[in-house]
Amino acid sequence: MATDTNQTTQHDAIRLWADDRGGHPASVGSTANGDDVGVLRIFFPGQGSGDELDTIEWDAFFDKFEEAKLAFVYETHTADGELSRFGKFVSR
Repeated sequence: MATDTNQTTQHDAIRLWADDRGGHPASVGSTANGDDVGVLRIFFPGQGSGDELDTIEWDAFFDKFEEAKLAFVYETHTADGELSRFGKFVSR
């Protein structure tokens, strides 16, 4: 089975993808500065990313997402049919 990779800027699609996988909106703590939440991530509890992540609210997450003009590239399923947690943010 092949992986299914998609790209979106739709907030509801991003939130649903994260929620379906137990993910939460987050930012890399060391990149935050004042009102700027910093670099965005989706945090999956129990899975380390190597970055110190701070959980943030969806509103702050999507404010930064729009300000930075990002898109979300993600897989829905792995090659063996499991739900995929692969996602990354790219410039539009």
